[in-house]
Amino acid sequence: MDQQVINLFHESIEAKMQSGESLAPKIAHASEVLVEALLNERKILTCGNGVGAAQAQILTACLLNRFEQERPSLPSFNLGADYISQSAIAADSSPNDVYAKQIRALGQAGDVLVLITASGRSANLLQAVSAAHAQDIRVVALTGGDGGNTAALLDNQDIELRASLASRTRIHEVHLLTLFCLCDLIDRQLFGGHS
Repeated sequence: MDQQVINLFHESIEAKMQSGESLAPKIAHASEVLVEALLNERKILTCGNGVGAAQAQILTACLLNRFEQERPSLPSFNLGADYISQSAIAADSSPNDVYAKQIRALGQAGDVLVLITASGRSANLLQAVSAAHAQDIRVVALTGGDGGNTAALLDNQDIELRASLASRTRIHEVHLLTLFCLCDLIDRQLFGGHS
């Protein structure tokens, strides 16, 4: 059992190292896009499904509260946190609209949508991308594998941060580290180095 744990740690490290070199410039660029939105008094919207939804909430919490240092709160809103609104939309409209309707109601031109999907194939997240584009909202999409349909839907203003891995677990691990990298870079650009 101990050896299996060690093997899992090694697989995680290898996946992160494999992804890190290719993602580094894209993560840096994505952080600049997020900082630009924040400096222009816009907000960061986040969403995902399952583990991606939990990771979207982590990003929102790190922006609203703090990351490594005390600093002013940054405007971020997790579209998946309001289960009552989601269930109302799903019941009265369609489950595929749970994020798109919120983006159309709450999103403003200049906002950024951070979307997290391991498969890139969820219909509700595809609808979210389309709704964001209609509102002139840029998309930073954390995807996995081959990027799925999400990758095909992104335009030249969007940024795809793809963990090109087969294991969903490793994809989620790379996504979480990517989000922490974004938080670190945002804080450094807005508030300077960590003490």
